[in-house]
Amino acid sequence: MSYRFLVMLLLMSLSTVAIAQEDDLLKSSTIPSELRLKSNAVIRYDKTDIEVKAYNKFIYKRKRIVTVFNKNGIRHQGASESYDKNRKIKTLEAKIYNKSGKEIKKFKEKDFEDESAVSGGTLYSDNRVKYLDYTPVNYPYTIVYEVEIEYNSTAFFPSWSPINGFYVSTQNSEYKIINNSETQLKTKAINLENYDIVKHSETHYSANNLMSLKPEAYSPSFGSYAPGLDVALLDFSYEGYKGKTDDWKSMGKWMYDELLQKRDIVSESTKETVLKLVEGIQDPIEKAKIIYQYVQDHTRYISVQEGVGGIQPIEASIVDEVKYGDCKGLSNYTKALLDVVGIESYYTRVYGSRDLVSIKEDFVTFIGQTNHVIIYLPNEEKDIWLECTSQTNPFGFIASFTDDRDVFVIAPEGGKIVHTTAYKTEENLQLTNATVNLSADGEITGDVSIKTYGYQYALHEGIQNKPLRDQELYFKDYWDYINNLSVENISFNNDKDNVIFTEKVNISSSSFVIKSGKRLLFQPNVFNRVSSIPTRYKTRTLDFEIERGYKDVDEFVITLDPEVKVEAMPKPLEIVNKFGMYKFSIEKRSESELVYKRTHIMNKGYYAKEEYEDFRDFMSAIVKHDKTKIVLTK
Repeated sequence: MSYRFLVMLLLMSLSTVAIAQEDDLLKSSTIPSELRLKSNAVIRYDKTDIEVKAYNKFIYKRKRIVTVFNKNGIRHQGASESYDKNRKIKTLEAKIYNKSGKEIKKFKEKDFEDESAVSGGTLYSDNRVKYLDYTPVNYPYTIVYEVEIEYNSTAFFPSWSPINGFYVSTQNSEYKIINNSETQLKTKAINLENYDIVKHSETHYSANNLMSLKPEAYSPSFGSYAPGLDVALLDFSYEGYKGKTDDWKSMGKWMYDELLQKRDIVSESTKETVLKLVEGIQDPIEKAKIIYQYVQDHTRYISVQEGVGGIQPIEASIVDEVKYGDCKGLSNYTKALLDVVGIESYYTRVYGSRDLVSIKEDFVTFIGQTNHVIIYLPNEEKDIWLECTSQTNPFGFIASFTDDRDVFVIAPEGGKIVHTTAYKTEENLQLTNATVNLSADGEITGDVSIKTYGYQYALHEGIQNKPLRDQELYFKDYWDYINNLSVENISFNNDKDNVIFTEKVNISSSSFVIKSGKRLLFQPNVFNRVSSIPTRYKTRTLDFEIERGYKDVDEFVITLDPEVKVEAMPKPLEIVNKFGMYKFSIEKRSESELVYKRTHIMNKGYYAKEEYEDFRDFMSAIVKHDKTKIVLTK
């Protein structure tokens, strides 16, 4: 028997085994029981192969087999691809199989939906997406998805996420890069040591039988504990520009030279206008405030995905003319005007999110894992950051979207990582004051004033721009524990200079008080309750985090009907621990007047999972005491 014949037999045998293995993956019955547990879908097989041909070109191939158990698992089938002039789809197809592994549907590239990758609010964009619009008849079903894409821009390199999200497990996942170029690759492994993941080389990893993750109350962001691998080319190409990811300083200089330089020119008439606005003013902060207000008054936000792949800002002169722009264009325009009046400022890239997401300082990449642009004004007393997309935002206020995180500041001499403003617990303040009148038949009326500062300002400000009906629903939802609530005389005051938002409203309720014979059971904390207890877990698996601390101070003056007398009142209470503080007291000023005072402080912090039960006990105690009752008699 010849050697060639033996080789052919071996290859045929291996091919037969591979086919048999894939056939098993198409049947939902072959999924290990532990992977089904709390899973909306199971990634049966996910293989990514990337061949780097040069610093400006790589080929991306992926084959993915996913079994979907219910409608919540559809999003994990992953059958969508973005493309543009630098990302060309070479192959795109999908097949659907029923639970027995029988093929029931086949899709070619022409069968995929094709639409703009950005919302209708975007003025210009070349980015498009092709996605599979498949409505399953029965569950479970299995999808086999295959794609090949040629990338001619290498600034954004595909990463590896063997667990795709919550409630999805992974049976097999593999990620491999073959580097046939002269440039080097760099990688950053994320949490791999905590999972069953095999490292074959710096650019080749595989994972098997990864159980699904489920969210837990107050848990950190998914990316902080899920496994992953970030990859970047040392030399990269972006829209024909060649750059390097050596360090943040050189990356910043490259971005300034190639993407920002000479895009800060405004018309002579605009220069004259802004110079006249600041004429006679010496304080640089006051000058900056005037420029910021000018931008807010004369421009509006609209997404403009153009200019070097949506990363380069449109010229300041164009924004000056058309009076609109996106975060890049408006920030660049603001900086240009600040330059005119002699104020030092810098274009800054940031990951904008309600969650606190910082740039990975130890892993330099193109634009530094960011999605938004703001302006940085260095200041000896306190650095100032400007959000340029809002027409109502107070000067220098960034809470809730770009606060307390590392960002990438770009300057002519290079880039650097700087931390944005972190709002302290005491600064995130809410003051609630109210007068409450209680009638003999249990009806209440009240005048309420709520003042918010810091992060809590960001949570409340904006409601003043809603229709009256929405404002009424907002208060009824906020006080959803008050039955038959009526709200009227709603008013707001947005003090942008001092960053204080004030809400005033009159309320009434005919059934807030519980009647028990001749007694009335009245809960004095009418307007600021913690009403939900954190979820209890038999076995907590994740650490927990309070990302932003806050402080609530409440004082309610309660006037009783002359026919009503106090029979019993709770004693003052105070709880202090590492998570925060809670206290309340009720003072009897006269036979007809009571004063309820409450303070609740929640500390910012990262805590071990073993401390969760103590935290839950603290929150449970607050919920309990926020419902404390006064016993009244007629």
